[in-house]
Amino acid sequence: MSRTSGATPDSRTALRVCPLCEATCGLTLTIEGTRVTGARGDRDDVFSKGFICPKGASFGAADGDPDRLRTPLVRTDGELREATWQEAFDAIAAGLGPIVEQYGPHALGIVLGNPNVHTMAGALYPPVLLSALRTHSVFTASTLDQMPKHVSSGLLYGDANAIPVPDLDHTDHLLLIGANPLESNGSLCTAPDFPGKLKALRARGGTLTVIDPRTTRTAKLADRHVTIRPGTDALLLAAMTYVLFEEKLVDLRDLAPHVQDVEELATAVRDFTPEAASEACDVDADTIRELAAAPTAAVYGRIGSCTVPHGTLASWLVDVLNILTGNLDRPGGALFPQAATDKTPRPAGPGRGFALGRWHSRVSRHPEAKGELPLAALAEEIDTATHEGSPVRALIAIAANPVLSAPDGNRLDKALDSLDFMVSVDPYLNETARHADVVLPPPPPSQSAHHDFAFNTLAVRNQVRYNRPAVPLEPGRMAETEILARLVLAATGMHGADPSAVDAMVIDSTLGKAVQDPHGPVHERDPKELATRLTGESGPERRLDMMLRLGPYGEGFGARPDGLSLEKLLAHPHGIDLGPLRPRLPQPLKTRSGKIELLQAPIVDDLPRLRAALRERPAAIVLVGRRHLRSNNSWMHNVPALTGGTNRCTLHIHPEDAARLGLADGTAVRVKGAGGEVVAPAEVTDTVRRGVVSLPHGWGHDRPGTRMSHAALDPGVNVNQLLDGSLLDPLSGTAVLNGVPVELAACP
Repeated sequence: MSRTSGATPDSRTALRVCPLCEATCGLTLTIEGTRVTGARGDRDDVFSKGFICPKGASFGAADGDPDRLRTPLVRTDGELREATWQEAFDAIAAGLGPIVEQYGPHALGIVLGNPNVHTMAGALYPPVLLSALRTHSVFTASTLDQMPKHVSSGLLYGDANAIPVPDLDHTDHLLLIGANPLESNGSLCTAPDFPGKLKALRARGGTLTVIDPRTTRTAKLADRHVTIRPGTDALLLAAMTYVLFEEKLVDLRDLAPHVQDVEELATAVRDFTPEAASEACDVDADTIRELAAAPTAAVYGRIGSCTVPHGTLASWLVDVLNILTGNLDRPGGALFPQAATDKTPRPAGPGRGFALGRWHSRVSRHPEAKGELPLAALAEEIDTATHEGSPVRALIAIAANPVLSAPDGNRLDKALDSLDFMVSVDPYLNETARHADVVLPPPPPSQSAHHDFAFNTLAVRNQVRYNRPAVPLEPGRMAETEILARLVLAATGMHGADPSAVDAMVIDSTLGKAVQDPHGPVHERDPKELATRLTGESGPERRLDMMLRLGPYGEGFGARPDGLSLEKLLAHPHGIDLGPLRPRLPQPLKTRSGKIELLQAPIVDDLPRLRAALRERPAAIVLVGRRHLRSNNSWMHNVPALTGGTNRCTLHIHPEDAARLGLADGTAVRVKGAGGEVVAPAEVTDTVRRGVVSLPHGWGHDRPGTRMSHAALDPGVNVNQLLDGSLLDPLSGTAVLNGVPVELAACP
């Protein structure tokens, strides 16, 4: 920390990695007293090198939002009232225990929202909670976003978290499908200054191809933009795969020893000719052949290709194209990152593989994926009785607002109100938290330590950074790590125990397993002695130190003296660069064969559904989502600096469709879907193709009982109310949010 030039005498600076999107840019905060008054890019950050976006620049406004809750709320006589932390955890223990005891563990549901992956606490404690509760009623934002990528990676590589990312700094040809990184800053591909990396690609003579039904900011930057019909991504990719086989363009190169089922795959895609796919995709057959024959070095697909009826197949085919062209695990292609806190790499060889459907949801019998059930099924799991098991009667929601993020928020709204007991961990009293019996508010980001456990596993360059809190914890607040540790204790019958016991338990368990690993750095050593060598000011820091020491770059408790530890990381406040992505196969593979398994049974079983889509007649108007650079999750609409201007909840519609329907700019339009209807102002624009309309997500801040004053001034509409939750990708349980048929009419 240091003084800032020209600032007030009590001002100083502090470093902080931004937690507001997946880019994880380094910030330099200006702090006056205990208030963050400014933020700029950290030029010395080893990863972001000074890049900053509007969200990062607004860190202080988001951090100091006056609507953030400062004390727990406990429901008394039907009203949420301020309470002490002791009262809050007493209420949780008294409310959850009897329900689990009477109805069993699956009667307690857990909902984890997207912000969990942006905090240390969200990464460290929910896994402990889930392990202790042993409930099958687990729902997360993944089934509204990236679960198809987890499932396809699990089937291909045996590990649902082994997700290759494009080597942006070295590729010479990048194909993006369903991705708009100039607005999202990247997703499942952690890359500060994604726009700069795409511009650098073109500057060095490379080619950028974008496949998207909207003319996004990213599409405008592209050398080629293909306006595909929404929801047909898998058909286009399957036709490209067909062309690779037909024109003998398959070249596995160094991948050949690590891949199986190539010939079987050629047979599986023989019906997906460019001519057959052309009409469904509304992409000329010659264009499909040109896309397949181009010297593509990396294919990258994101949410637009995930949240569609064939999301898992589309995610699988993205990797299939990278594999068949020999561009997986190759510099300039798509590579597997190696995070500093990853487990100690094991020798290459067969693993356990990946399984789907180990259990099913109670009502609609949806199969689990990666231990989760579809979030779209949460309402029916609460409000529907069946002969099998108990409905969900109690719920813990951590950093989640499914009333806005999941389909049919009106039904879920009513279902949440019927619960016997609910806990919400959230800084805001939002559309979901208003139903809770106890609300536990974490402190603002400036008062929390930060390390990116999840995003470093997806980063386009290996690096590691850690920040201690920029300002002291405000009196009366509780650290988010302690909140979640106490929640673990209260929910699992250990209420009253010291919260440090949770961290101690994890450390003892982890070190106990590590010393039994003959391939690890601490084999046959004393776990208790190793625990005494951990450093850190808190249990979470000691856990981070342990993970760094045991990780792939770690010092191994003395086995590799030059390796990483918390002490070494603290000595490098701008982070430590661990080098570019490198080929790692076959080490990441955990399939039963020890190879990339191109054609597992769940994929084979789902291909007939994709073949049937070749003959489906498209709807007249379909809906797609929209992302804005100054937005991310629903809570960001409460920050004045991040709303207004072009960040509005409007219905984008093509001029020809608007003329046909008698709509003008600003006309109130009734949009009707299977789950309900909303009214939004039309914004006539040629940035959407004909037959496509677009509404942004995360809006709809008009429900009573919330405390988000700025968001309520311009509430917008909840786009997910147009969905009834019945449309899912069957392999991953992911809600279909894009390419959804809707009807439009001008309001009188």
